[in-house]
Amino acid sequence: MIVPIVAYGDPILKLKASKFSSSELNILKPLIDDLWETMYNASGVGIAAPQIGISKAIFVADFSYFKDEENFNDQELINMKQVFINPKIISETGVNFVYPEGCLSIPNISENVVRKEKLKINFLDENLKPHQMKCSGIIARVIQHEYDHLQGTLFTDKLSYKKRKLLKQELNLISSGDIEVKYKMRFPNKE
Repeated sequence: MIVPIVAYGDPILKLKASKFSSSELNILKPLIDDLWETMYNASGVGIAAPQIGISKAIFVADFSYFKDEENFNDQELINMKQVFINPKIISETGVNFVYPEGCLSIPNISENVVRKEKLKINFLDENLKPHQMKCSGIIARVIQHEYDHLQGTLFTDKLSYKKRKLLKQELNLISSGDIEVKYKMRFPNKE
């Protein structure tokens, strides 16, 4: 089911998500389905459960969005769709990699964010099978961005104070719902 995406300013986006436990397996499949449908409806690359109002440690990503990128070299991941349950980043290494990021919870804003180019992550898939993935470049960036959502961190938190101050008015318009967006959203300060 397509559900509204939580907009910037909602307190749930600043909470650390709780891990899934074995007693919550009954909500797992419907939640994964909602994440995929909502993400694709909004033309997203990834989405985390807090972005649909559920503070649980799960996100999904479809890396095929980047198949036409000039610098995309992870051919084996090009058609990869992945569910990440209870993920844990083990390491972030390599050089700092600057790339413009956006977010479904912060529509119409894109800013350069610095992240490490490589990462190693442990997670469970939708069948609760454990995995460890090593990746780099744009794939690592998407995973870092979505993982941050589970830690209560937004990409705007990684910007300089000066840049955040310049964006303050736009961010206030988003939280009040005074923006045009092509997908369903839930705004925390809409009157």
